[in-house]
Amino acid sequence: MNSYVKLKVVGVDVYYKSYKALSNIEFEVKPGEVTSILGPNGSGKTTLLRTIAKVLKPRCGTIYLDSKSIYEIDDREYAKIVGYLPQQQVFSASMKVFDVVALGRRPYVTWSLGKRDLEVIWNAMKLLEVDQFAYRNVDELSGGERQRVMCARVLAQEPRVLLLDEPVTHLDLRYQIEFLELVKKLTKERNLITIMSLHDLNLAMRYSDKVILMRKGLIYCVGKPDEVLTPQAIRSVFGVEVEIAKNPEPYIVIKGLALGE
Repeated sequence: MNSYVKLKVVGVDVYYKSYKALSNIEFEVKPGEVTSILGPNGSGKTTLLRTIAKVLKPRCGTIYLDSKSIYEIDDREYAKIVGYLPQQQVFSASMKVFDVVALGRRPYVTWSLGKRDLEVIWNAMKLLEVDQFAYRNVDELSGGERQRVMCARVLAQEPRVLLLDEPVTHLDLRYQIEFLELVKKLTKERNLITIMSLHDLNLAMRYSDKVILMRKGLIYCVGKPDEVLTPQAIRSVFGVEVEIAKNPEPYIVIKGLALGE
């Protein structure tokens, strides 16, 4: 599989009818980097991921993989390149876990699953520790187990670009850590471009190479976690007072709501 030199977003505006959800979004991400998008509810995190996934199309601006606009790439081919995990997915309750994960192979399969497809599916299930559920119905699983199944489906696509919208929301603490460790490991080993939205600032601080901080459809700042997640920036974006402690790595301690915010 070929790696891409970078993903670049240039001057992107996105509207929902007359409402401007994203305004002049610009940044770039290189392979081997985990980039986290942070911001309060309604800041545009999901809209940005949906736009990169080609679910939404910007009114102006474009997105490039290397020097090629993603809108010049055939949708089937793009599905081989980009794996997108939305916040919510709906599947038939009677679907088996194996069948859900196998959906990740759809861009590659014209008739039936081949030997390599089966290997990829089982490897993805083992990575997310859902192989023991392979022949159970999806509706028999807990919310966290279903989330891991959906993550396995995305990995079964063998994407070069990984888009994850709040991927750890339904996971318990152990699986949050395990999943983010896996994401970071795969990003480095497979030289992926990984972009995910998170709510937990400390998880973003720990697992991100780059952070995009958003507010009201705009990018507030972009950079390394310790450069972006400062008390001043967090106060401005979230309206919360924090301090940065170290033990030995930096972590964020919430002190309370910011007065006047």
